[in-house]
Amino acid sequence: MGSKLKLAGILAVGALAGALTTMQLTAVARSAMAPLPLEELQQLAAVFDRVKAEYVEPVDEKKLLNDAISGMVSGLDPHSQYLDKKTLKEFRENTGGKFVGIGIEMSMEEGAVKVVSPIEGSPAFRVGLKSGDMITRIDDTPVRGMTVDQAVKRMRGEPNTKVNLTVFRKLESRSFPVTIVREEIRMQSVRARMVDPGYGWVRVSQFQERTVEDFVRKVEDLYKQDPNLKGLVLDLRNDPGGLLDGAIALSAAFLPDNVVVVTTNGQLAESRATFRASPQYYSRRAGSDPLKKLPAALKSVPLVVLVNEGSASASEIVAGALQDHKRATIMGAQTFGKGSVQTVRPLPGDTALKITTARYYTPKGKSIQATGIMPDVLLDETAEGNVFAALRMREADLNKHLTGTDEKQDAEREKAREEARRRLEEQLAKSKEPPKPLPEFGTAEDFPLQQALNQLRGLPVQASKTAPEQRAEAPKEK
Repeated sequence: MGSKLKLAGILAVGALAGALTTMQLTAVARSAMAPLPLEELQQLAAVFDRVKAEYVEPVDEKKLLNDAISGMVSGLDPHSQYLDKKTLKEFRENTGGKFVGIGIEMSMEEGAVKVVSPIEGSPAFRVGLKSGDMITRIDDTPVRGMTVDQAVKRMRGEPNTKVNLTVFRKLESRSFPVTIVREEIRMQSVRARMVDPGYGWVRVSQFQERTVEDFVRKVEDLYKQDPNLKGLVLDLRNDPGGLLDGAIALSAAFLPDNVVVVTTNGQLAESRATFRASPQYYSRRAGSDPLKKLPAALKSVPLVVLVNEGSASASEIVAGALQDHKRATIMGAQTFGKGSVQTVRPLPGDTALKITTARYYTPKGKSIQATGIMPDVLLDETAEGNVFAALRMREADLNKHLTGTDEKQDAEREKAREEARRRLEEQLAKSKEPPKPLPEFGTAEDFPLQQALNQLRGLPVQASKTAPEQRAEAPKEK
């Protein structure tokens, strides 16, 4: 028997200057292998010999083979990946919630590293990097042509060492250099506070090893401040995913015991599973329940869940479960659509294979892959409308993405989205004044949060001005 890590979401919108994935440790038996294709293997060996013998300069044999393995896996879909020794170490660090780097959530776009968001309190945050900034050079090396992992490795390093970045700020049409001192980044995955008398706000930015414990502690603090809480906003905006057991636990905190949270389906028998709101599906220690300290009132407190295009994978599992069981009102924008499960298979030499093994489905059987969760109430980013939404990538935009069960190949709609993105980019490029940055989540200026509070209070909600168009994109329930 070997071991595997079940993943419900590599960070689809970006990496934390590394990979972030949803995991659950289980056991798996090695399946019988079909005969290897001899002719193709001979072709691989022939190419290997030619490259080794005839390339303009000597090449390392191990590097050639590692590159061949990486290419084979990365050609499957955007989330499958060969993890070499160093990458696997970084992968483990990320799920633990700490690593050494500059502190950004990132993606690759137009041949550059795009800053999805600087991590609060990180070196990148302190030097003023902003969402949407494009990193074009790392030290003296152009980013164009790098993979995400290569860019991540260059920005990672030892504590107290420097990395020099060249940053292009599209909204200001200028490039500038910045020097950042690397340090250990400790992710704060859960924040909470009373935003109004009787109303609490809990933000989960990603699902890590300590997320469930932190969530329980933060909710306990809210109920100590007000034992008669009137309503709660669970904020999952820009939450890229994380540990699967954390997503199940967070769902279970609000749902009746033992109801279905998520199901998975794939080629292997082990990939066809049902996960329920019960400790056996989310507790890491047999016989224990990390949610037992939560107040009973949490099961019935009026609840709104905020999501947006950056809510992916594990956060979509939570939103889908609470929506299907009618436990919460989901508000915001259609989510990212990362509805596939990755499994991390250990390999010799302290390496591993992260491979897509299943799709996952909401309790009512709706596929999330490439479609995401459609909110019950669509909201714009600001009272004036959406500012940056058209620029945000979703799973369906990724090259070689796994086709969703409910995905509709609508060429006209895709063309319209591309046109909207192009128009917004042109508009921003021509504008003399850069658009006002979006307010920080959880503040009084946070428009979606204020609409969520209105929903809880029974007051009018200012729904999206483009709601009819967005609603047309929603997959129909089976």
